[in-house]
Amino acid sequence: MCGFGVELRRDAPPDRAALERMRDSLAPRGPDGEGVWLDGSAGMVHRRLAIIDLSELGAQPMRDDELGLAVVFNGCIYNHRELRAELERLGHSFSSTSDTEVVLRGWREWGEGLLDRLAGMFAFALLETESGRCALVRDRLGIKPLYLADLPGGGLRAASTLPALVAAGGVDTSVDPVALHHYLSWHSVVPAPRTILAGVRKLPPATVLLVEPDGTRREREYWNPPHERAEERSPEEWRDALLDALRVAVRRRMVSDVPVGVLLSGGLDSSLIVALLAEQGQHGLATFSIGFPDAGGREGNEFRYSDLIAQEFGTDHHQIRAGTDELVEALPSAIAAMSEPMVSHDCVAFWLLSQAVARERKVVQSGQGADEVLGGYSWYPPMLDAPDSGLATYAAEFFDRDDAQLRELTGAAAPDDVSRAFAREWFERPGAETPVDRALRIDTRIMLVDDPVKRVDNMTMAHGLEARTPFLDHELVELAARIPPELKLADGGKGILKAAARGVVPDAVIDREKGYFPVPALSHLEEPVLGMVRDALTSSAARDRGLFRPEVVEPMLADPNAHRTNLDGSTLWQLGLLELWLQTQLG
Repeated sequence: MCGFGVELRRDAPPDRAALERMRDSLAPRGPDGEGVWLDGSAGMVHRRLAIIDLSELGAQPMRDDELGLAVVFNGCIYNHRELRAELERLGHSFSSTSDTEVVLRGWREWGEGLLDRLAGMFAFALLETESGRCALVRDRLGIKPLYLADLPGGGLRAASTLPALVAAGGVDTSVDPVALHHYLSWHSVVPAPRTILAGVRKLPPATVLLVEPDGTRREREYWNPPHERAEERSPEEWRDALLDALRVAVRRRMVSDVPVGVLLSGGLDSSLIVALLAEQGQHGLATFSIGFPDAGGREGNEFRYSDLIAQEFGTDHHQIRAGTDELVEALPSAIAAMSEPMVSHDCVAFWLLSQAVARERKVVQSGQGADEVLGGYSWYPPMLDAPDSGLATYAAEFFDRDDAQLRELTGAAAPDDVSRAFAREWFERPGAETPVDRALRIDTRIMLVDDPVKRVDNMTMAHGLEARTPFLDHELVELAARIPPELKLADGGKGILKAAARGVVPDAVIDREKGYFPVPALSHLEEPVLGMVRDALTSSAARDRGLFRPEVVEPMLADPNAHRTNLDGSTLWQLGLLELWLQTQLG
């Protein structure tokens, strides 16, 4: 896990000062080392979090003059040892034991074909030094981020975070009106290639972007699993296949030269990870849970479930209790750690949890992704009987508000109902058999990437902590896409996963009511958080930006918890968080 920046120029040397500003901005992602490399019209910077090959041989930017390649890499290749052995049989020799060198030599051997062989989470920039061609790549599920900004004259910058590109300078920091429409429609999700800033884009997941020396670009999606039934299996066979795939996924994510822990919320997903690791002989596994004071009638922790799992499997459990004062104190830092604005209440919880966990571990496994991949959310069951493509039902259940309601909030102009048009295009794509499949596909490929996946990456990497997500193993996701929807939605949601967990984790965890990471102080706005939101929305910067109509904001500030989104989120927090983020990142 690391952070990197790249600058590609045409007929001019790269701007070293801008590259160094990117490197410095990325320092929290890589506390173990740094590097700068310039060659001709290209430059690379890197901040390293040493997980595999802790020696200087794994330092980056990594280059091989004999191969004519240089690379900066963020992530982890879980099957790097197997690929290394295959490459050695093909005549390659290695100077390190790092997975980065496997990427370097694998590209020389297989070119873009390497991407189909990789099991892991990754973003990288690989430069062919003789030709000047650069490949920018993002993993299948977008677990690792990669942001882009155009330069005058056809040049390009790329970085692991959006703030790194802003730090480099020359970025159009105005708010993209289409992105704002998406943000207000999907509880802060802005799908690739857009970001909330007009001058920054991001590479979509499962995509390779080839940039030629003359500035010509070619983009290709290299992975697109079908959500269709191509085989007949019994429910028991699907259940067993899913459990076997999850066993492989958690085992893969133990590949490390440092100890690996688990973020244990007490829900089914993280509890099952702990159980399968214990089954595979991981005794005394370090597990971590966090809780907050109750507020607004909402419980602030799930310790009774995480404690149950810790006791059942004999983990070295760390129960972290954070007070409201700690949450409020951490909120500005959590917002500063966001590459893009994220309204989810558990961002600050993950920031605080990661801060504590990073004192004990550099790598953890986490349960994110199971709900989107295996049908755990409330909007999926209505899709079973949805008419036509299912878009109308999905929009009614999932969207925060419709286009008319959105335009009552904001003064920013966007084309008519661009968010519904975006969703319609996804629902009309071939390769998804039923309305449920279409909802799961857009959630797995779009909503998941720019909500929980991004949230976990940003908050953990703010403390130099690597988070690995077994439910986003690409082979598990491919399998899940083929499982019949009725099996996924059985038993109140994630039925197939609950069936697989029987006899593996305690029934009390399987049969509990579905919970969400509780951060009551943000879901029910009170002072002093309310004061932060009020100050942001009534500031001169907010007035100058003019994103939201004052006649709409003022009644919300007067009655802060009365205005809710379709999914019962706080509208005021959604507006306030965006303005807080803009003021934090842009000054």
